[in-house]
Order: sequence, then C-alpha cells, then structure tokens
Amino acid sequence: MIRLRENPDGQWTARDLQAAVSAQGNSRAGALAALDEVVAALEGAAGHEPTDAELRELGVEPETARTQGADLPELLR
Repeated sequence: MIRLRENPDGQWTARDLQAAVSAQGNSRAGALAALDEVVAALEGAAGHEPTDAELRELGVEPETARTQGADLPELLR
C-alpha cells in the first residue's frame, strides 16, 4: 500500500507502508518515481558501483577505496 501526501511547501511525499520507506518529488508522479527507485534499491535491483568522480565528490580517493576491501563501509563495497 502506498500513501501520497502533498506537503505544505508544495512537494509530494510517497510512502510505501509495507517497505516502510518514503521519497519526495515536485509532483505526485515525481514522488512515485522516486519511491520506485528507493524500493528497487532496497530489493537489490538498482544502484551501481560508484564512479571515480562520485568517490572523489565524497572525499574518498578511488585507489585507496579499491585497496581497503572489507574495511570500506558497505555503501562503497
């Protein structure tokens, strides 16, 4: 079951009650699309290995990240 609500600021929030996750968007459709992405990520059907640029944006040196193995946070493994 999904709950949709318009927030006071005009944004929309979509909540998947079964998965207990929420997402926001500028429209109803945007909130639902964002929620689909969140649920897909939880189910392992979305996401990607971080690129070197994404790692650097987070303050992580890519070569260091590749050599740390299990010492990395799960997000970066």
